[in-house]
Amino acid sequence: MLILADDWKDYEIIDAGNGEKLERWKNIVLRRPDPQAIWPADTDNIKWKDVHGHYHRSSKGGGTWEFKKKIPERWTISYKGLSFYIKPTGFKHTGLFPEQAANWSWMMDKISKANRPIKVLNLFAYTGGATCAASYAGAEEVCHVDASKGMVAWAKENAELSGLSNNKIRYIVDDCFKFVQREIRRGNKYDAVIMDPPSYGRGPNGEIWKFEEELTKLLKLTSEVLSDEPLFLLLNSYTTGLSPTAIENMLKLIIVKDKQGSVSSGEIGLPVTKENLILPCGIYGRWEK
Repeated sequence: MLILADDWKDYEIIDAGNGEKLERWKNIVLRRPDPQAIWPADTDNIKWKDVHGHYHRSSKGGGTWEFKKKIPERWTISYKGLSFYIKPTGFKHTGLFPEQAANWSWMMDKISKANRPIKVLNLFAYTGGATCAASYAGAEEVCHVDASKGMVAWAKENAELSGLSNNKIRYIVDDCFKFVQREIRRGNKYDAVIMDPPSYGRGPNGEIWKFEEELTKLLKLTSEVLSDEPLFLLLNSYTTGLSPTAIENMLKLIIVKDKQGSVSSGEIGLPVTKENLILPCGIYGRWEK
């Protein structure tokens, strides 16, 4: 199933094609590469050139920003009572993946309707979009885990910006795999788990993560930290070539076999204003009791 993050007001994909996307982040327009936008587009059009910033890929890997208009060092955008700092980074990213709003809406609905205290574990939590969404929806406690100290600091700022400073959010800078192992030994349990593992990454002490090799082991470990009455497990992935069906199969064989419940999977997308297209933005797998 394809789910769309189509209820943004502060974010819009104006156009996409030729391997790029033209985005509005509140009142700032950025032009960035996107490998999924393989269809043709008139990128010579003035609107593609009249931008605040354009990220150019390098043939040697990576790339650089070309800023054509003055922009603030960072600015804020909002979504359903949540607010986030946006800042162009050296790796083309801005600190937020707007397509994840489709997952935020789903988990917020699940948590708010649970009618009981819900303890959430957010692994590979980045700048805290899902952490803020879960806390805002009424989660009793959210544990935010990411290997990057800088991303965790950014997540704290987003929570404060969203008015969640007094909510119970625990921030952990750690390798997610090792953290879950320790939580098992400590006997800590969670009613909901969110994970957005990278295709490839390194932990704070140089630990290597390869999605295809490690995900099965992590899911098996994660099933051990789910409570006796778990609410959901949400898995998101941007790994190229991975099918939603493969994610669904893993959840069925690992989580359903242990906890019962049901599984769904599919693509996440963002609407493209011009031509009424949809930009595919990764896949998801959801287990719920």
